[in-house]
This record gives sequence, structure tokens and C-alpha cells, in this order.
Amino acid sequence: MLLQVPDVLTKEELNHCRSLLEGSQWVDGKVTAGDQAAKAKNNLQIPVESDEARALGELVLNALGRNPTFNSAALPLRVLPPMFNRYDVGMTFGAHVDNSIRTIPGSGGMRMRADVSTTIFLTDPNEYDGGELVIEDTFGTHAVKLPAGHMVVYPSSSLHRVVPITRGSRWGCFFWTQSMVKDDGLRAMLYDLDVAIIQTRQQLGDDNPAVLGLVNHYHNLLRRWAEL
Repeated sequence: MLLQVPDVLTKEELNHCRSLLEGSQWVDGKVTAGDQAAKAKNNLQIPVESDEARALGELVLNALGRNPTFNSAALPLRVLPPMFNRYDVGMTFGAHVDNSIRTIPGSGGMRMRADVSTTIFLTDPNEYDGGELVIEDTFGTHAVKLPAGHMVVYPSSSLHRVVPITRGSRWGCFFWTQSMVKDDGLRAMLYDLDVAIIQTRQQLGDDNPAVLGLVNHYHNLLRRWAEL
């Protein structure tokens, strides 16, 4: 499932992110890539242990907490602390698959499974040329380039790349989620069912027997498929 989610960050939050990032130290993005991905990766990041990364990460996590679409689609159990990157002219990230297992910073070595990958765009498309996030799945190839504050969510098992920048600079936030339901197909089914339930509730009301039956079915499926 590939899902675009609009307006995850407010204008005020975006301005705050940009302000902090403009004054941050940037390092080679290879520091957080696996051996194979590092060979294809050419970008910059702010250090994950920096004060700026922690503060901005908390801002992003708060935004995710209030976003029903992300929570319905990802069914998050754990979210790796968000990271922040930039691609200047000539920078790119060749085709790669994200590592399946990530170590959670500051946890004493605790690890999590990366089921869902997420990118929040922090610069508008008119600020740079190139920089599309290209994701391959069973339905083909999808080029994603969203307005600032919008987010794309997709399976971490997908082959993906970032097109080289030819003008300007592309800034973004990225992170991984371990889902309560690790199978992408099952997550997609639950998300579609949740969307249908919301629409049915709006039309029939919460006390309608059909609504109650669908909600019961959703939670029984989640109870059967979730891993905690």
C-alpha cells in the first residue's frame, strides 16, 4: 500500500522545522545506511543524537499521534526516532531496499522491524528540480513529489530511489515504523475496512447494527493478526 497523506505538519511547524534545520550541522547521510545502500547514497543528514534532531523528532511524533490516517494505515507499534535529510544539486539516492531491522538509538541495543517507510516533505516542489521519490511495487513505478508538510507512507520492502537534484535543495524527514500487523496486504485490508467503517458511520450513525457489526469485524481481525 502506497498512501499520500496531506497536511501532516502545520505551516507553523514547517517554519519551525526549517528554522532549526537552517542552523543545524549537516553530516554525510551514509552514517545511517547499510553497507549496500551506502554505496548508492549521496545526501546530507543532521546527526541523530543532536539536540535539533531530538526536538524536531518530538514535533513529528506529536504530529503523527494526532493524524488518524497514519495510525489507521501503519498501525504503529514502534516508530524509530525521525531523521532529517537534504539533497543539494547533484545529490541522489540510488535504488535500494531499506534495512529490515533497525537499532533504536538510546535504547541500549533494542531492535525493531522496519515494516513501513515514511517521508515527510519539508520543501515545496517549486523550490527544487528533480528529487522525486520513486517507489516500485507490484502495480508499477510511482514518482512522488509532494508539497511541504505532506507525507508518503509505503512498505519498507519496496525498492525505491531518489532522483538526482538539478536545482535547489530538497529537505525531508524520514523514519520507519514497526507495525502491529507486519504483513502489508493484511494492513491494506484493515485500512480499507477502517475507511469504509468511517464512511458508513457518517451515513448511518454509530448505533446502526451494520456499523456495529463492521466495527466488531475490524477488531476481531486486528485481534487475530496483531503482534504485540
